[in-house]
Amino acid sequence: MTVWYSSDSHFRHKMVAGLRGFDSIDEHDQVLVDNWNAVVKPDDFVWHLGDVGLGNELGVLACASHLNGRKHLITGNHDPCWPGHRDSRKRQRLWLDYFESVQAYAKTRIEGRTVLLSHLPYLGAGDHTAEERHSLFRLSDQGEWLVHGHLHSPERLTGPRSVHVGLDAWGLHPVAEGAIAALIRDIEEKRAA
Repeated sequence: MTVWYSSDSHFRHKMVAGLRGFDSIDEHDQVLVDNWNAVVKPDDFVWHLGDVGLGNELGVLACASHLNGRKHLITGNHDPCWPGHRDSRKRQRLWLDYFESVQAYAKTRIEGRTVLLSHLPYLGAGDHTAEERHSLFRLSDQGEWLVHGHLHSPERLTGPRSVHVGLDAWGLHPVAEGAIAALIRDIEEKRAA
């Protein structure tokens, strides 16, 4: 079993599909599903770090249902079950039909290190818009590594202890935990030298 990370699939999101160079939402969504299923096996463990899609909730979830793996969702600001939305608690039950867990944040271990998981980067780390948004829902950097999404950037390292797993940083594919561990090791070794 492999552990995978991803975020910002943005199924059914016309603007993002266009920014990614697709002529249609359907083409965009199919490429994402194909890319995902080319690497993620049905029994693999997947952390999806939010922004599954935008628009018709059932259409978004229908796309997510075609993704391989045992999927766990860290909610993003575009997901109706994200706690920043009023009445998000009413949406969580539906999302649990498609994801094994749905939560705002999580903590895991990668090669013995504690790693935090959030859709948003650390407080003060910026945004993909002119101003940093959603500060109430951003974690503060207390010295732990953070794996996050949200930025729609090709940058994989976004701070002194931050790894961005958005699809735009990984060629529209999920990233294996081993690749994240290698990035973290590389940074720590350079700092120790």
